[in-house]
Amino acid sequence: QVQLVESGGGLAQPGGSLRLSCAASGRTFGAVPVGWFRQAPGKEREFVSAISWSGGATYYADSVKGRFVISRDNAKNTVYLQMNSLKPADTAVYYCAARSRAYAGTSVQPREYAYWGQGTQVTVSS
Repeated sequence: QVQLVESGGGLAQPGGSLRLSCAASGRTFGAVPVGWFRQAPGKEREFVSAISWSGGATYYADSVKGRFVISRDNAKNTVYLQMNSLKPADTAVYYCAARSRAYAGTSVQPREYAYWGQGTQVTVSS
């Protein structure tokens, strides 16, 4: 079992930065891939970024590539999402999610992730 808690959301100006954290409990967290997803009002949940269990492979949606950076510190059971050059279109609730099977591959599909945090609001506005 893995429990996830996101933090770091808030209000940022266009062009600004925020760093989201996803803190996990559970002994297997360091062995599972983790993804970040977001959901804006009236829209479906969409993939943002994912990182392999080792941190050696990372993936990004085209809309955030070159602006967001995902990383993880397995010693701290934490995954980060550094968000730079923020745009109003990045406004959404951001969720981190973990797969259940150790050493599984990453995925861009929300249905492949068994554990979810409660979400953190990111608002980009001047």
